[in-house]
Amino acid sequence: MNVMRLILDFCKRFTLPVAMATGAAAYFTFASVPSLGGCGEVMGGALEALLPWLLFMVLFFTFCRVDFRRLRPERWHFCLLAVQVVMAAAIVLPAAWLGIGGKGLVLMECMLTCVIGPCAAASAVVTGKLGGSVESMTTYTFFSNFMSALMIPAAFPLMEPGADIGFAASALMIMYKVCVVLLVPMGLAWVVKHHCRRLLVWILARPDLSFYLWGCTLAIVTGQTMRNIVHSGTSAAMLASIAVLSLVLCMVQFAVGRRVGRRFGHAIDAGQGLGQKNTAFAIWISSSYLNPLASVGPGCYILWQNAVNSIELWRAARRRP
Repeated sequence: MNVMRLILDFCKRFTLPVAMATGAAAYFTFASVPSLGGCGEVMGGALEALLPWLLFMVLFFTFCRVDFRRLRPERWHFCLLAVQVVMAAAIVLPAAWLGIGGKGLVLMECMLTCVIGPCAAASAVVTGKLGGSVESMTTYTFFSNFMSALMIPAAFPLMEPGADIGFAASALMIMYKVCVVLLVPMGLAWVVKHHCRRLLVWILARPDLSFYLWGCTLAIVTGQTMRNIVHSGTSAAMLASIAVLSLVLCMVQFAVGRRVGRRFGHAIDAGQGLGQKNTAFAIWISSSYLNPLASVGPGCYILWQNAVNSIELWRAARRRP
């Protein structure tokens, strides 16, 4: 019993690293044992189908704790959006003007997908755990997705001239995904807050529920990321280059976001806003319209951003009395 309690305490303290290790270990176990191949395919399909519902529940439980009257634009939102535009332009314009091709272009596309992707819908969960403003973070998530909807159809054809991505169709597609992922759980949370008092009390009595569900989501996403990296079909040197670039961009975006946010008293929110990306969306959009290898960039990025989140959560826990 004492051993089990120690294990549970360890998992609670290091939820994100445990989730990432579990997802990676599960993938390599099923991939390396031939007799488990069929079972792995079935489970992989089932977990992929479960993933959107887990994310929905993560956001629903988070929004049940949100004061909707505090969802309003703030100055740091627009400063961060400007930073994202500048960083994306700093990658796209040189690549277009210099006519970069081959592996160099793939690396540039990897960098672009790590920068141009919108803020992760679940970033409010980590922000809340770190002591930031969930309401401010939620508002920024809407702005970030809108900005990505404008930038992606403008930037991708410059990087990949053959990219068949219409501006209006792409923007509408992203807005549709935002509505489904953010507005539906938000609307349901509003109904619960105003008409289901007993359910709301039950949810509020479990403040870490959304975070642990996010850990389950991260385990699945990590397994998918390992699969994509293993089956990328490129050299170890190229994979190492992509991993290093994505790490540098991850550190830069978290640091720049915190520096911008500190000027407005929102260092935690801005750091998560610029650093924590919707990598699942970035992987999909890059594999659809850019070189398929470009999707490895956001695949590596998700590992780095959650490593940063894990360190931040560990440091925040140590500072608490």
